[in-house]
Amino acid sequence: MHRPGFVVNEGQMKWQPEGSPEGRVHFFRKKLGLAAGGKSLGCSLYRVPARTRMWPRHYHSSNEEAIFVLSGSCTLLAGDTEVPLGPGDYVALPVGPEHAHQVVNDSETEVRLLCFSTMVHPDVVVYPDSNKVGVFVGAAPGGPAEQRRMTKFLPLAAEVDYWEGEREPE
Repeated sequence: MHRPGFVVNEGQMKWQPEGSPEGRVHFFRKKLGLAAGGKSLGCSLYRVPARTRMWPRHYHSSNEEAIFVLSGSCTLLAGDTEVPLGPGDYVALPVGPEHAHQVVNDSETEVRLLCFSTMVHPDVVVYPDSNKVGVFVGAAPGGPAEQRRMTKFLPLAAEVDYWEGEREPE
């Protein structure tokens, strides 16, 4: 039976490794929403190995996120709060600094999560622990990279005057 392109089976997709060079942030991902042709709603399946973190702590200015725990236990760092999560837990993460978040697998076993996100762009993502900002134009974070016209990570304190570099017409 032929299946339409908007239907995907995660078992037929390959895990994509992602993470920081030193390995503190490390996970595997299947971009289900992108594979099924989703435009406004993203969905990814994640495997987070024991004793690692998923993404640096961050918050979005445009995109709401949600996490559903399929298996394993982990800790959600949300604002100044640490929340233990386990199978069946669902987390809503609206935009804004009060919802800065990171998933930490502080257990000895792998955690599996299903994560959802609106796919609004442009999006500005703030990383409060490292004092940087990410700017995504053309495609939201997690969206099709080939459609992204700009991705920049800058120190949060970076700033120039509006008129800097502008020249008067001759």
